[in-house]
Amino acid sequence: MDFKEFFLSFKTHTAPVSHTEKIRSSLAAGIAILLLGIAFKYLPHFNYPLVMLSSIAASAVLLFAIPHSPLAQPWPLMGGHFISTIAGWLCSQNISDPLVAAGCAVGFAILLMHYFNCLHPPGAATALTLVLLSAQFHPMGWPWVVCIVLANAGISMVLAMLVNNLVPGRYYPVRHASQPPPPKYTPPKHVQLERADIEWALTQMDGVIDVSEEDLVEIYQLAVEHVRNPDGKVNA
Repeated sequence: MDFKEFFLSFKTHTAPVSHTEKIRSSLAAGIAILLLGIAFKYLPHFNYPLVMLSSIAASAVLLFAIPHSPLAQPWPLMGGHFISTIAGWLCSQNISDPLVAAGCAVGFAILLMHYFNCLHPPGAATALTLVLLSAQFHPMGWPWVVCIVLANAGISMVLAMLVNNLVPGRYYPVRHASQPPPPKYTPPKHVQLERADIEWALTQMDGVIDVSEEDLVEIYQLAVEHVRNPDGKVNA
């Protein structure tokens, strides 16, 4: 292990985010959680209450701090929480040791989210919650537990659509798909970007970009190397 690199990894990464963006992200998330709590208070509860999951607060970070991230889009949000609910429920029901069940639930949830293309980090927290609080959730039965999770995720998604689209420079949801260049578009040749150019470009984005400057520079360098040597192996 390189101890110097290890200690340097604790160095704070300063993202070029404006004070306005930081404040409005915080306000948007706080308001959304408040509205979610109010909705749960007045929605019908039937035999069991609708409870707010702590993992939905982690979803709020993605939805309102980095709403353009692929991890924050509707399918990762809904699918990630739903699949993680199934993983957490199955592990809590079939594994008696809570520590083993907790590890299996989180690992199984991540595996399923990968294969269903709905990776959403707070989903793993939902799976863990169902294991740690199994005594509370098991008497409700899995259909009501699924309703609780989907209500948390669904209302949060609606609030993200309402709130984010009212904020200048934001739009939600975002469709992440590769777009072909226009037919008459000719890529500029002999353009060499420097790291300072990428850093400047990040300051022009009205929001948080969920990738580090170092990663962007490396992606650019790998792409340039691939253009120069399309048939060869690119060394990362």
